Amino acid sequence: MHINYTPLAINIMQRRARRCIRAMLTPVESQIRQLRWILYRAAETEYGKQYRLDEILHLEDPRKAFAERLEIHDYEHFRPFIMRMVDGEKDVLWPGSCTDFAQSSGTSGGRSKYIPITTESLYLNHYAGAADSVALYLRAYPDSRMFAGKGMILGGSFATELHPQNPKAHVGDLSATLIDKISPLANIFRIPDKQTALLADWEQKLDLLARKGMNENVTNISGVPSWFLTVLKRMTQMAGKENVREVWPELEVFFHGGINFEPYRHEYEKLIPGRMRYWESYNASEGFFASQSQHKGPLTLLTDATVYYEFLPLGGDRPLMIEQVQPGHTYELIITAPNGLYRYRTGDTITIIDTDPVTIRIAGRTKAFINAFGEELMENNAERAIAAAQQATGAAITNYTAGPEYPEGDHRGCHRWLIEWSVPPADIEAFADILDRELRNLNSDYDAKRTGDIFLDRLNITSLPKGTFERFLTGFGNGKLGGQRKVPRLSNTPDIINAVKQLINEKN
Repeated sequence: MHINYTPLAINIMQRRARRCIRAMLTPVESQIRQLRWILYRAAETEYGKQYRLDEILHLEDPRKAFAERLEIHDYEHFRPFIMRMVDGEKDVLWPGSCTDFAQSSGTSGGRSKYIPITTESLYLNHYAGAADSVALYLRAYPDSRMFAGKGMILGGSFATELHPQNPKAHVGDLSATLIDKISPLANIFRIPDKQTALLADWEQKLDLLARKGMNENVTNISGVPSWFLTVLKRMTQMAGKENVREVWPELEVFFHGGINFEPYRHEYEKLIPGRMRYWESYNASEGFFASQSQHKGPLTLLTDATVYYEFLPLGGDRPLMIEQVQPGHTYELIITAPNGLYRYRTGDTITIIDTDPVTIRIAGRTKAFINAFGEELMENNAERAIAAAQQATGAAITNYTAGPEYPEGDHRGCHRWLIEWSVPPADIEAFADILDRELRNLNSDYDAKRTGDIFLDRLNITSLPKGTFERFLTGFGNGKLGGQRKVPRLSNTPDIINAVKQLINEKN
């Protein structure tokens, strides 16, 4: 018989949930507090002294002066400072030394980013944000029994392409650091064991996760939807069961993030029949920014998670403060956080749903788009359209990527979609017609370029053999299958498309 600790957890988490809601409803005051605290901690660092942050620290509202003193920057501005931190230098971007760094997807030139995970960002943002998300979930579902069993957390590893000279430096996936430093108390309620969770060999890890998972009473799972789907399928296969519910009858919630869940929803609903909840969060290497806060609601910005936010209008050069954003508008998210990133361009775009509290939808990456023909196709357009096409045809997609094919000879330009199916549609061309139609409905620029097939032909789909993207990521990600390395959804050049095609040709 399993002891249900959920009532105790709900009592403990009530205060945290109330604090979250109060901060969400007073965003200006909360954000001023976060910025002032960051300025106080950063004032004596090399970067803080360079920009004389102590001079604006005690202003009643330091936000305007902060924006006037510091320009917004992308990662390349911070790279030399961060590499010095990796080498062991103290007080560079943040007080003291930093030994943990999250390796994330590359920026310009394809080089990886190494995000400092300071003690403050780890405990006051990443862990605190995760706890806030759980508290908000328990508030929304007081009938939960998630602590009547264990949670399975899918993490990455410390495999890295960087080989720091500093022996104290740990570089790898954010999830690896979160698992490595998690409280021993939390280990009572989670699987797998740390040794398995941090394995770098994903083929070996996949079987171990499946084998160990099917012998536990799991009530909640946490991870990236695309990779967890592979784990769940492997586990049901090894257990000789038809679906996950037969292995984990008490499974109630999937805490997910990292990529849009909608293209995977249908596959999860088939794999986990019956009542199942899906709870989204926005936790990037740079910080834990938002969480779902109500049943089937959008993401709500966490305004007191030691992160200060600004919002850059697309095509603009002056970020807005939190009280200046407008519903229906899309902005690039700019953050200042206790990891030493100040007015940092995350490269993520968000669409404001409402402002009381500030609720958002992740629109995509500033660089994850196709605009080779003036169509300005954004990642969120692609995700919504492909989810609709799956629903209309009964198909299910494991993974996909898309990019431009430029005009050649008598052929106009088009978009080439490479898709790996778990359930292929009965008619690929019919699926392509639906996908194209949905994209036209969602994006007026794409529709204008498609009108009359004058500028842009209908998209083309190439079906890939199973496992193609896994092989691609293994090579593309330095032998690392999971973690922070994800299949690029959209690319504004044909490079990714050509690389995947080359992989297929080499195998043949």
